[in-house]
Amino acid sequence: MAFLRSHLEPVVFFAQIASSFFDTGLQMVVKQRYENTTIPGAGGEHRSIADFYMVFNILTKVVPIFPAFLLAQIGDKGYRKVPVVVPLIGYFVSRALLLLVIAFDWRVEVMYASPVVNGLCGGFSSYWPGVITLVSLSTSEEVRSLRIMRTELTYGLAGFLGSLASGHLFQLYALGHRQGFVLSCMSVVLYFVCLVYAAFILQVNTRTPSADERRDGESVGILNRDKVNIALLIAAGILYDVAVAGGVEILNVYVLVEPLSWTATQVGYGNAAGSVIFITSFLGVKLFTRCSLSDTSMIMIGMFSFLTGIYFMTFVTTTTTYYLARTLTLFALIPMPTIRSLLSKQIRGSSYGKTFTGLQLSFQFVGLATTYTYTEVYQSTLHILPGFVFTLSSIITFLAMIPISIIGCRTARQGCYERL
Repeated sequence: MAFLRSHLEPVVFFAQIASSFFDTGLQMVVKQRYENTTIPGAGGEHRSIADFYMVFNILTKVVPIFPAFLLAQIGDKGYRKVPVVVPLIGYFVSRALLLLVIAFDWRVEVMYASPVVNGLCGGFSSYWPGVITLVSLSTSEEVRSLRIMRTELTYGLAGFLGSLASGHLFQLYALGHRQGFVLSCMSVVLYFVCLVYAAFILQVNTRTPSADERRDGESVGILNRDKVNIALLIAAGILYDVAVAGGVEILNVYVLVEPLSWTATQVGYGNAAGSVIFITSFLGVKLFTRCSLSDTSMIMIGMFSFLTGIYFMTFVTTTTTYYLARTLTLFALIPMPTIRSLLSKQIRGSSYGKTFTGLQLSFQFVGLATTYTYTEVYQSTLHILPGFVFTLSSIITFLAMIPISIIGCRTARQGCYERL
């Protein structure tokens, strides 16, 4: 019981399983509804699904902006659980909408209310920065990158297991032979369990540095807190998030229609394949840390891994080649947790909540243009090269590598000066 009270991992694990169930359920419900309402052979299904996700994703990014920042301020005042608990309330209520859409055969457009309800409670923009803040406050700078990566690993393992099971659970019939009811119901129940755990069982413990550590931290801070590096880290993070988020959003549509036309089980397996990178990226960080590679080197390796995999995705026309492309992205998760870790070393602990939430919200702002642009590019190149958007992601990833390279050069020079 003491372990449960002091560890955040159970919340991260079961919330992500619930999220995997919801994602697969929503994908399949959207596909089924638009299959029955669009004209075959006219490209209507492609456009309808892409348009639905464009609106859904825009709402997901716009609505949480002010609530998330407000929750971050409350968290930095000492109420550290608030930025985690309140979003879980939003997840619980908003995910129940899919259950109602399936149970009462409502129009799928009702699901536009889901990101609105979730966003008003802070959404992922509050939830994940809240998690990272708690992890950062409870660890020293030396092990922070690995500890954040371990939290990401927990998130990824849950996504892997949840995605594997989701396709099979979706096909279970219940409530008048409606597919997806059992899956959606389990998602809602898991979110409720996470909410109760986070609100009433979890105890927040933050690490208080010793006097020697504070003195060391102050001297290191004089050398490391560089506004140019902070700006470069944020720029790299935004560019990489654009490349990943834009590519993955279209990928969710790409696998549902020709030439892949996946079933519910295949969608679950595909989502599970995407979650494998959490495991391989964690192992990569462990290996690279033992090899004494710098944080910037690890970020570069991760970005290059994603660049090659997403470029290969441009030419994917079969399920086999899809999984081959996925294998190239083995270390694609390394950049974002490492960027967050580097940022945490540039600021005071009392500002973690606002900083991480501000970074996440910057992703949201830029993501608005990303969602619209990627959807338009996908629809415009649909009959020429449907996978062209993935080439676009690879180009943006290359651009994200430039500021990281600059940081690496600056850090190397600073290290040389210190030795002198």
